[in-house]
Amino acid sequence: MAGILYLIPTPIGNWEDITIRALRLFKEVDLIICEEFKEGKALLRKIGFEKPLENLNEHNVVEATKRIIGHLLDGKSIALVSDSGTPVFSDPGAELVQAAIHHNVRVVPLPGASSLLPALVGSGFSLDSFLFVGWLSPKKEIRRRQLLAIKNERRTSVIMDTPYRLRVVMDDMMSILGPSREVSIAFDLTMPTEQFLRGPLGKIAGEITAKKMKGEYVIVLHGAKVK
Repeated sequence: MAGILYLIPTPIGNWEDITIRALRLFKEVDLIICEEFKEGKALLRKIGFEKPLENLNEHNVVEATKRIIGHLLDGKSIALVSDSGTPVFSDPGAELVQAAIHHNVRVVPLPGASSLLPALVGSGFSLDSFLFVGWLSPKKEIRRRQLLAIKNERRTSVIMDTPYRLRVVMDDMMSILGPSREVSIAFDLTMPTEQFLRGPLGKIAGEITAKKMKGEYVIVLHGAKVK
């Protein structure tokens, strides 16, 4: 009988967000798959016991997927984690899940830590329907086209990017979407430094520049006004 592939979220900052179910499954599985061994070993220190580790990331996805599927077909139960948050979502692992499904391996995704929903529910914007834009391109021309594509989007939109690109992303948003477009930026979610900046793009961009703000963030963009 094949094993089970568990997709287990880990905290995005505050370790108190780990779930009781996640801790139980970490004890029960035969193997934990992490993105990087450094983060995997840090996870083991936090949960307080040893488990075999293997890694799966963008550099070894083909060979790692084949190897992990072999373990699952041999009957091993495996936990897949990302460096933080929910695995597969904006992180490696989609190919592994697809391969597991193809081989009739049971896939069990656990609910848990993610930056997406806290950023959304803390924005104050309408959540009847929303658009997950995801990660913007590092290339300016493509990034500006991506923003132009959502200029008239009436749904709330969620945008993610790396901390060091915040200033240039804000500049592009100001240029494409206009300084009056309402935005909510969630910084350092779950951490003691967590804060939300809410208001027109022009105001928020000025505040970020004045305070030289840095950190992990999620941008939630208010839908375009109906003309």
